[in-house]
Amino acid sequence: MTNIRKAVATVAATALVATPLTLLTATPAAAADREFRYAGAKVELDVEKDDGRFEIDVDIDDAKPGSKWRVVLRHNGRVYHKRVHTADREGDVDIDKERPDLRGQDTFRFKIKRIGGPKAAVRVIKRR
Repeated sequence: MTNIRKAVATVAATALVATPLTLLTATPAAAADREFRYAGAKVELDVEKDDGRFEIDVDIDDAKPGSKWRVVLRHNGRVYHKRVHTADREGDVDIDKERPDLRGQDTFRFKIKRIGGPKAAVRVIKRR
């Protein structure tokens, strides 16, 4: 009977340890800060802080290949990226930027407009 109790205790302990690990691995590692559809494309905006700097990632997916997109990025009101990008053969545009961590709360403003498309989409992300 002692062996049965040990076996039950071992199984119970394993289940208690495995459950939180399963929940941790089941969640997505890092979801985008903002994800939305605009002008027929899927837009993802992500701001992550790493080693005292911000990594900014803008992805436009499923756009019409060859379509042109004006992207304006601001950090605390100052423009640091203003350019027209052309979607590649797969209809993707990828923009990766880095910005310093300024004193206080940092505000990132994204303005995306398809040339010849609907009104521009604007999103704001605030980070400490």
